[in-house]
Amino acid sequence: MNKPKVAVVGGGAAGFFLSICLKERLPEAEVTIFERSQKVLAKVAVSGGGRCNCTNSFDDVRDLSQVYPRGHRLLKRLFNIFDFNDAYAWFERHGVELTTQPDGCVFPASQNSQTIIDCFLRESRRLGVVVRTGVGINSLAELADFDFIAVTAGGSPRCSAYEWLAEGGVEIVEPVPSLFTLNIADEGLRSLMGTVVEVSVMIPATSFRADGALLVTHWGVSGPAILRLSSYAARLLHENDYRLPLAVNWVNRRPDEVLSALVSMTEKHGQKQVLTLKPFDLTSRLWEYLATKSLGQRAQNRWAGLNRKELNRLANTLCNDTFQMDGRAPFKDEFVTCGGVSLSSVNPTTLACKTRPNLFFAGEILDIDGVTGGFNFQAAWTTAFVVAEAIAKS
Repeated sequence: MNKPKVAVVGGGAAGFFLSICLKERLPEAEVTIFERSQKVLAKVAVSGGGRCNCTNSFDDVRDLSQVYPRGHRLLKRLFNIFDFNDAYAWFERHGVELTTQPDGCVFPASQNSQTIIDCFLRESRRLGVVVRTGVGINSLAELADFDFIAVTAGGSPRCSAYEWLAEGGVEIVEPVPSLFTLNIADEGLRSLMGTVVEVSVMIPATSFRADGALLVTHWGVSGPAILRLSSYAARLLHENDYRLPLAVNWVNRRPDEVLSALVSMTEKHGQKQVLTLKPFDLTSRLWEYLATKSLGQRAQNRWAGLNRKELNRLANTLCNDTFQMDGRAPFKDEFVTCGGVSLSSVNPTTLACKTRPNLFFAGEILDIDGVTGGFNFQAAWTTAFVVAEAIAKS
C-alpha cells in the first residue's frame, strides 16, 4: 500500500490532532477530514471561556477515576503511550507556549483558544491534510474508497447521531448529558446570584459527591463542584429527570466540628448579634441567608440567646443544606456527553473496532468523559495519537 487513504470523520480537536500526528508519522498517507458543519474546531474556540483549557498537570490526581468517571481504566493503559506530559511537549514543540495555573489547568500562554486553532490549521496545511467542510457522513459505505476510517465526530446527546455507526455494526452506549449546571427553584438561594464559595456537594442516599467552588446563578447553581457532580452522576441524574435532592455542605466541615465552633461562639462572643458575627469564612450575604433560613427572626438575637436545639439546627443547615433540583441547565457550547462507542467494542491498544479492523475511534465519540479542567481535551489528544500510531504501523 504505497499511499494509504485515510478518512477522518469530524473536524474537531481529536480529528485535527490525529491527522497531524498521522501525517508526521506517515507523510505519504492521503488524509482527508470531513466536517459536517461549515466551521472546523468550533468547540476549541469556545472552550475554557475562549481560552482553551487544553490539558491538566494531573498533580492532584491520585487515581484517574477521580477525573474520568467513564474510561479511566482504558486511559490508564493509553497514557503509557501518550499522556499529559507528552501533550504539553507536543504543543510547545509546535509553537504553542503553555502556562499552568495553580489549580493544574493548562492554557495557552496567550490565554486565547485561537492560538491552538491557528496551530492546527497551520500544521494541517503544511502537511497536506485535505479539509472538506459542509460534508456529513451518513454511512460507512460512503467511505468505501478509503483504506482506513477514523471517526472523531465528538459526542452528542441524541441517539440518532450514532445511527450510521450502529447500522455498521458498532456497539453504542446510550448517550446522556454530562458536565452541566443545575436549576434550583429557590428564590432565596437565587437572590445570592454571583456568590462563590468552596463547598462539598452530594446527592443524598448515594455515593456521589464532589468538592470545589460553587457559584450561585440566577437559575440555580454552577461552578466546578456542580460540574464534577453532574459528571459523576450523569446517568443517575438522567434516569431521574434531573429532579433529585442536592445537599450542600457550605463550610466543607464535619457536623461535630461545626457544632463545636457554634458552641464556642456562644461562650466567647455571647453578646454579639448572630447576623453580625459569623464563625466561618462565608460572605455576609450568604451567612445572613443561612442563619435566617435556619433560625428565622431568632437570627437577630445575640449568640448567647441561642439554645442547643437552635445550634444543632444551624449546624445542620451549614453542613447539610438540602435543595430540590428542578432540571438541568445546558452548558452551552461546552457540552460533554456520557456514552457513545462502547469501549468493549474496540481494541484497547489501538482503538480499532473489533469487528472492523480498519475502523478506528478517537475523542468524545468514545464512551470516555472527564470532569472540567482540561481532562476531556487530554483524552482527545491521547486517543487521537494512539489511533494515528496504529494506522501508521498498519
